[in-house]
Order: sequence, then structure tokens, then C-alpha cells
Amino acid sequence: MTATEPKRGEPVVVQFNCSGKATGKMRNDLSVRMVQPPSDEVIELATDEGAYHGGDATAPPPLSLFVASLTGCIMTQLRAFSRRMGVKIDDLNVETRVSWTRTTIGRLYETAPESIEIDVFLESSDADDKVVALIEAAKKGCFIEQTLGAANTITHRYKSGEDFIAV
Repeated sequence: MTATEPKRGEPVVVQFNCSGKATGKMRNDLSVRMVQPPSDEVIELATDEGAYHGGDATAPPPLSLFVASLTGCIMTQLRAFSRRMGVKIDDLNVETRVSWTRTTIGRLYETAPESIEIDVFLESSDADDKVVALIEAAKKGCFIEQTLGAANTITHRYKSGEDFIAV
């Protein structure tokens, strides 16, 4: 074990940073980088909205990337943990449904989460109890699912001159 590797059971900070720039009517160009543990990989993404929301539909809307990220996260954890737990996966499909309500208030609107439902279609020659244990472990290992399931404080700051203003 090298000096930089944590001991088994010690928490490791995982952090991603994203910088975004507005480049169109509703388009945003985004640069995402994992900073903890350090990585040189930078992912370039974009979001846009369709005409309904004033955009040009040049990229996926943010909510579709959000739902795709949640789906991809649980699928990744299922495959990663299946090897560690000795559960054979013959085929894997996941269907995720996320819904919100939107309430119009004057010329603006406010949103609220309604539900998140994830259906796992996993074919395996292993017993159901092993597959269920795998899904339970993958739920705990999916960073996105764990973030959504916890009470979080999201801070916002506005850069004004040389200072930030808490919003």
C-alpha cells in the first residue's frame, strides 16, 4: 500500500468541479473535472433547452442529463459490485422515472420533487437473495442516489466586484 492509498474503511473524499458558460439563448457549455482523488480527465458537456423553454435544442436539457446520470450511476455500481460480491449478471437494463411539480407564481415558477423510481431488470443465474443484496449494495455505492436521499444544504454565491454575496 502506498502512502497515498487510504486504509480499508477510511473515508475518501470524492469531489467533482464544474465550470459553466452561457453560450446561446439557453445553451450552457460545461467543463467537469474530478479533483479528489486527483484526475487529469476533463469532460466537456453542454445543455440546452428546446423551443418550449426558449432554447435551440442543440444539446440535451439539464433534467435529461440528471436522470441519465442517476440511471448510469446505479448501473455502474451494479456491475462493479457484482464482481466483488460474486453475482453473475447475464443482462442488465434499468428504467428510471423522475417527476416534479411546477407551480406558476406570476411570471415565474417554483418546482418541487415528486418521486424517483428505479426499476432494475437484472438477469442472473444466482438466487434472488444474492441479486437483492447486490442491488442494496449498489444503492449505497451510487454517489448520486446517496446525494438525493440525504438532506443537503446547497449554497449559492453571487460574485459582485471582488466579493461574493451569499444568496
